[in-house]
Amino acid sequence: MRAIWSGSIAFGLVNVPVKAHGATTDRDVELHQVHAADDRRIRYQRRCEVCGKKVPYERIAKAYDDGDRTVVLTDAEMRALPAESSREIEIVQFVPSDQIDPLMLEHSYHLTPDSRSAQSYVLLQRTLEETELAAVAKFALRQKTRLDALRVRGGMLVLQGLLWADELREVEVPKALADSKVSAQELKISATLVKQYSADFMSGDFEDAYQVQLRALIEKKLAEGDALDTGETFSAAGTGAATAGAGEVVD
Repeated sequence: MRAIWSGSIAFGLVNVPVKAHGATTDRDVELHQVHAADDRRIRYQRRCEVCGKKVPYERIAKAYDDGDRTVVLTDAEMRALPAESSREIEIVQFVPSDQIDPLMLEHSYHLTPDSRSAQSYVLLQRTLEETELAAVAKFALRQKTRLDALRVRGGMLVLQGLLWADELREVEVPKALADSKVSAQELKISATLVKQYSADFMSGDFEDAYQVQLRALIEKKLAEGDALDTGETFSAAGTGAATAGAGEVVD
């Protein structure tokens, strides 16, 4: 698997060269949009809503609005901001793993040793396992500074992105919950029911039924010959109307 990043884990005088690989993958069936009337591909274009012209990506600037005012940020201004270019996963502290709120977890990456000697990698991995700690680290990826948790999974170091504290929404407990009372007998009955459904979690026992049925539907239509020629369907010149410029799609 191709690494998406290479650098090192650093804390104190310890330096562990590593490579980062995506730990998850999207298995959803990718679907395109087509015009239901003639089965031709729907394509989106970047057009200015004032002049109506198509705008190439390199001519597009970014803007921020606060509801009443809009500030336009040019590419030159964006490039002038200090870019995060560090090649280090900087460990800032070690904390008990259960202190990291699961709501904060984002994307995960497998870290593999990036050197002939994996001794420093194994030393850090074994230390985290035996102390039952996770490392909180700062990490830069694609010019974005991230907060991450470094932990062990299946004998490998895993880097898990964390949301920043101000990205978690606080929720107010409804008064109805605070006022609700349950009896000891109700709790006992509920616990009995929970025990009947209790088991060790095995993620392989579950599947996305919608995706399974969607794939089955696609395979059935292909087997029955209920399909179109991809080259013709997704070609801009697939119909006379498209060639003539009629039916232009505006994003």
